[in-house]
Amino acid sequence: MRKPILALTAAAFGIGTTEFIIMGLLPQLASDFHVSIPRAGLLVSGYALSVTMGSPVVALALSHMDRKRALLILLGLFIVGNTLCGLAPSFGLLLAARILTALAHGSFFGIGSVLATQLVPKNERAQAIALMFTGLTVANILGVPAGTALGLAFGWRASFFALAPIGLIAAVLLVKWVPHQKPEPLHLMTELRSVLTAPVQLVLAMSTVSSVSMFCVLTYIAPMLEEVTHLSPHTVTWVLVLFGLGITIGNTLGGWLSDWKQLPSVLGGFAMLAVCFAAMPFAMGRAIPAVIAVFVWGLVHFAAAGPFQPRIVEKAHSANLASTLNQSAFNFGNALGASLGGLALTRGLGYAQLPWLSAGLACVVIVLALAARRLDGVLPSPRVSPKY
Repeated sequence: MRKPILALTAAAFGIGTTEFIIMGLLPQLASDFHVSIPRAGLLVSGYALSVTMGSPVVALALSHMDRKRALLILLGLFIVGNTLCGLAPSFGLLLAARILTALAHGSFFGIGSVLATQLVPKNERAQAIALMFTGLTVANILGVPAGTALGLAFGWRASFFALAPIGLIAAVLLVKWVPHQKPEPLHLMTELRSVLTAPVQLVLAMSTVSSVSMFCVLTYIAPMLEEVTHLSPHTVTWVLVLFGLGITIGNTLGGWLSDWKQLPSVLGGFAMLAVCFAAMPFAMGRAIPAVIAVFVWGLVHFAAAGPFQPRIVEKAHSANLASTLNQSAFNFGNALGASLGGLALTRGLGYAQLPWLSAGLACVVIVLALAARRLDGVLPSPRVSPKY
């Protein structure tokens, strides 16, 4: 059943590219629409907040449908949204198109994660989810640099127009390879009770704090490498590609570790991550140690956080809403991390000191994981139906 998961991976690649491509296009967009860089940054935070707040609503609206049909509707939204981004005549309409496109993001990954677990044996579910999420990580290696280069050569609108064919290809693969599943009735109270259980809430908390620790540094990694490590902007681009390679390897490793030892992997992974963050201020002074530190950070972070999505599917009695909310938690952490890093910088903290904040947040995840392990020893495992 690898072909259906590869279809999901292709769609994840397109969705990941459309989320992160905006970073490389901000200067062009700001100049074209005559707005400041901070105002153009609303295209990033607006997308993240739309995923956070809109995706659960969309997921609930589609939960009565056959999952294959729901995913095709979301890909249609992705195609339309990116086309509207390319056509947007004003900054306000571009922001609205980005918010519309983001509605497909969390819902697709949430529904796709549940579907992926139904295509493989139980002991391979985390690896199936990790394979789907490989599309998201590969987007940082190939999609974002290629899209940014396309925008620099032909204008930022070309980058968005190029995403529509990717959505069409993914839709064709879904039609050909993904099997149908019978529609499931919507039980709103069941979904809400599933989300409000302590094990699920702990996963969401871990996912949020993990994301805050990542984006507290990642949002400002380019000026950090330019001003502290004294790398050229061109070199920084290749360092970020290397970071994308690290998170791709880490994502695959995280899926394997989750199927092997779920919470021990989280505990060990975030202990290593705290050490990585604590070492980064010392590594940033020289080019080679800085590049190695960025690569290892990406690998360890995604390996450590890899078990979160499989765990929330496992712990939720009804996984539709809970699985989508994990994506909302990640994007909420994205916005919080960027804000925390920005606040720290305005209060006088230097770029090189930002990883200390992230190291502390990694330790918070360890505390939450210890609480989750204690609950596992007290509460019975959730009774999950064969259909999830």
